[in-house]
Amino acid sequence: MMMSCEYMKSNIDEKEETKIRLMRALVEKQDPSSKEVDDPTLRRFLRARDLDVEKASGMFLKYLKWRQTFVPNGSISLSEVPNELSQNKMFMQGFDKKGRPIATVLGARHFQNKLGGLEEFKRFVVYILDKICSRMPPGQEKFVVIGDLKGWGYSNSDLRAYLGALSILQDYYPERLGKLFIVHAPYIFMTVWKIVYPFIDNNTKKKIVFVQDKKLKSTLLEEIDESQIPEIYGGQLPLVPIQET
Repeated sequence: MMMSCEYMKSNIDEKEETKIRLMRALVEKQDPSSKEVDDPTLRRFLRARDLDVEKASGMFLKYLKWRQTFVPNGSISLSEVPNELSQNKMFMQGFDKKGRPIATVLGARHFQNKLGGLEEFKRFVVYILDKICSRMPPGQEKFVVIGDLKGWGYSNSDLRAYLGALSILQDYYPERLGKLFIVHAPYIFMTVWKIVYPFIDNNTKKKIVFVQDKKLKSTLLEEIDESQIPEIYGGQLPLVPIQET
C-alpha cells in the first residue's frame, strides 16, 4: 500500500526538524552568535548539503565568519558600490506566481570594474542579494532572476566577476535562487558559459533555464503573471533600478 504524500511530507519535515536541532546545538557551541539565526536559515544550509548536519554546520559557520568580516556594518551601503551602480544594470520589480521577487540583470551593461575592482563587484553582489531577500514576503525564501544577454559581447565578459558572484550565491546564500531565466543569449556567450558551468553545483544547475527568443513571453508566463512581467518582455511592469526599490 502506497504511503500518502502528506505522511511522507510530515516524515521529511520531522527528519529536517530533528537535524535542525542537532545543527543548532553544534553551531551554537562553536559560535554563540548563531543563537540569533532562525530555523529557516539553518534549514537552507542543511538542504544545500543534502541534510548532512556536519557539512551544513561547517558551511554555516564559514558563512557567519565571512559575514562578520565582509559586511561588518550588517549591510552594504550605496557609497560602497558607486562604480557598479553607475552601470545601471540591475533592476527589481514584481513577483512571480509563487510570490518570489523578480530581479532583472542586463548583461551587456556590465563591464569589468577597473576603479573599484573585484572587491567592489562582490560588495555589489551582496548588496543585490540582501536587497532581494528583504523583499520576500513572509514564508517565501527564494527569488527569480531574468538574466538578459541581449547585445552581450566579449567586452562584457568578466570571468572573475561571474565566478565571484556564483561563489557568493552558492556558499553564502544557499537555497535562495528559485529560477534563473537566461534570455537573448548570443552564441559567443556559450564559450564563457562552458568555463563557468563546471563551477555550478547540481542544485543550482537545475534552476537555470535558457529561453529561446520565440518562446520568451510564453516561458515567462508559465511562472509569472503578465502584470508582473517587465515591459521589455511583453509584460506590464517598467524596470526599476535596484537602488530605487
